Amino acid sequence: MDITRFMQGYKAAWEARDKAMFAALFQPDGIYHNTPFASQRGHAELAAYWSRVELQSDVQLRYEVLASLPDAGLAHWHVTYQVTSEELFRIWAASTGTSVPARQPGEPLPRMVLDGALQARFADGLCAECRIWWHSMPQS
Repeated sequence: MDITRFMQGYKAAWEARDKAMFAALFQPDGIYHNTPFASQRGHAELAAYWSRVELQSDVQLRYEVLASLPDAGLAHWHVTYQVTSEELFRIWAASTGTSVPARQPGEPLPRMVLDGALQARFADGLCAECRIWWHSMPQS
């Protein structure tokens, strides 16, 4: 696996909202750092973390590979999705550095924009470790 194949799989897993497809990109003990201070290790933790994408709809992801080596790579990614539940809105609103848009009870949930960078390291055809840095905001 290289960064291009990884990003193709990352895009497919996110747009399909498929936690098993996401976990399958990683080695059995692979690590995903979803923030600089939090990580998930192994397929069970990866799938449990990724289950939050099931609370999104109309996911659209695009990416650009910035650097590619045989065993590592760097990409810029940009995703938009419709928040489909108050639970996901609360998860998002609790994220560090996120400003919560003013909403009255019963108002529609926002469409979100996330922009980030991803660094991945590969071994034996799968991702051994992936780090992402991102920011989010409601789409205007």
